[in-house]
Amino acid sequence: MFVKTIKAFLLSFFIVFGFFSCTGKSQYIDLAGENHVAGELAEPSAPLRTYITIVGVGDNLVHPPIFEASYANGEYDFHYIFDHIREYILPADIAFINQETILGNEELGFSGWPQFATPPEMGSAIVAAGFNVINFANNHVLDRGEAGIMTSIGYLDNYDGVYYLGIHRSAQERSGRQVIISTHDINVGFLAYTFGTNGIPLPAARPYMVSLIDREIMAAEIGAMRPNCDYLVVSLHWGEEYALNYNREQASLAAFLAEQQVDLLIGHHPHVLQPMEIITRPDGRPMPVFYSLGNFLSSHARSSKEALLGGIMYVRLARAEEDISLEEIGLVPIITHFDVNRKNFGIYPLHEYTDELAALHWRRARDTEKNVDFFMNMARELFGPYLILRNVFLE
Repeated sequence: MFVKTIKAFLLSFFIVFGFFSCTGKSQYIDLAGENHVAGELAEPSAPLRTYITIVGVGDNLVHPPIFEASYANGEYDFHYIFDHIREYILPADIAFINQETILGNEELGFSGWPQFATPPEMGSAIVAAGFNVINFANNHVLDRGEAGIMTSIGYLDNYDGVYYLGIHRSAQERSGRQVIISTHDINVGFLAYTFGTNGIPLPAARPYMVSLIDREIMAAEIGAMRPNCDYLVVSLHWGEEYALNYNREQASLAAFLAEQQVDLLIGHHPHVLQPMEIITRPDGRPMPVFYSLGNFLSSHARSSKEALLGGIMYVRLARAEEDISLEEIGLVPIITHFDVNRKNFGIYPLHEYTDELAALHWRRARDTEKNVDFFMNMARELFGPYLILRNVFLE
């Protein structure tokens, strides 16, 4: 019995000893067959982190030269316009655009200012470019009345995973439909509002069709959505046209939305870039405000060259357990190009645009100061450390 006890003790000793080295560190083999060395005290594992990216652009303002230059062989094709910018949009998890002009049809006709209507093929082009959140809450939304809203909604109904904002086909849809996109374990909600509709009244029988800026209504709708999403984005069509800075009303609305615990504010309408700032909400959380993303696409004939410069908002979020954090934020400046014949439209990242291209621009003959340095200096003054001069999706 004593001998058996000694043998058992020695066997246990060698088994234990065999698992330890002279350094006092243990070794094990995992299921993948890789050797690991663990410290004397195990480090607590870091929370699992997931990431999403959100991009956004301003006014997709389709003037007649754009759709006239995009018509051939009996059909419209706008896809080429986004060839130089697509790789900055398509890889994002969520991509927002303000579709400034309604998507019409042959019956409604196609036109420019003051009452726009755009060939619906523009819708297929922006979806193919990567945009999946399309805003219509802007001052041109009623340019073709109720019919323009319904044709826009009907066209986008053809695309799965594409969401429209700021317009509603029924009162039930307005109160019951919430645009919440779930990706990588993060639920992102969207709401959108406009300051007005260029004096065109809302349909008397359908006042719900367009979301207008109204603090009481906004607070109610934000309050209804806030519990259902991790991150809440609000789009506002606001501000003064061609003003390179935001005004008091914009600042007041931004402060109001911070009180409502909005997470991100996307602004548009001025047709030029305005600064970005990060507001601290009353609960201590950050609320980035892009006061105006400028034009995404346009061919303004009378406005200044500043209207050619827009931007792509970039936001990267991380989730670790229950916490959502802002990992990176900034703006990629972009330029709208079209030649002396108001053809060959294209949108370029400013850091990829050249003075050779600028020399071919329709506006060059009217403004010899229109060059890359002018726009780069303008972008730096407006966005400073938040300026992004690279494609973040290629890193």
